[in-house]
Amino acid sequence: MGLLSVVIPVYNEAATVRPLVQKVAAIREVAEMIVVDDGSGDGTRTVLEGLKKEYGFRLLAHERNRGKGAAIRTGLRHATAPYTVVQDADLEYDPADYPRLLAPLLAGKADVVYGSRYRGCPEAEAWHTLVNRCLTFLSNLVNRRHLTDMETCYKVFPTKLLRSLPLRCDRFGFEPEVTALLSRRGARIAEVPVSYRRRGYREGKKIGPWDAVKTVAAILLYGLS
Repeated sequence: MGLLSVVIPVYNEAATVRPLVQKVAAIREVAEMIVVDDGSGDGTRTVLEGLKKEYGFRLLAHERNRGKGAAIRTGLRHATAPYTVVQDADLEYDPADYPRLLAPLLAGKADVVYGSRYRGCPEAEAWHTLVNRCLTFLSNLVNRRHLTDMETCYKVFPTKLLRSLPLRCDRFGFEPEVTALLSRRGARIAEVPVSYRRRGYREGKKIGPWDAVKTVAAILLYGLS
């Protein structure tokens, strides 16, 4: 039975979006896919148009790149399933983990579930791991949480709850922003381990040191405001 709206922000992922869509379509818990092309310039839109005919997902588009947070908000407006998960298009995260992510919600043990890369999935790049852990530590300090992976892409929300949050961050600050807003609401956030395959810079990884600096700013802005 389909319980999940899968919102997929896509920016210049022509090489990976087809296998990603195939993986998501194979999960029985998925009710719908909502793909948002965020101003791609590498042919991704053409690939998505073909995939739409094959898989029947909703395809939305930004004419210019506006950022992950903006793409999530665009997709969220069209979500109709009881729960919503954000899915990056780069194949780092495995949609096979959806049932595990849903379990605490369906059991009434959590209001939101985060998929932690650090519970059962060792990271290959020490620098990146250290940065993520430091960002999570700062977020925990500001929001009085005990999370292991605030920056994870895999967050599953009741759709109505996510839609009720006053989200406004356009780019990668979505993660600290939504964590801060949920903390203000007193939401119960559970974590479950998820599988993870890190994509390197040679494969088009776009997150760098400057993004970490901006994430720190977002944690302080949204957590302390």
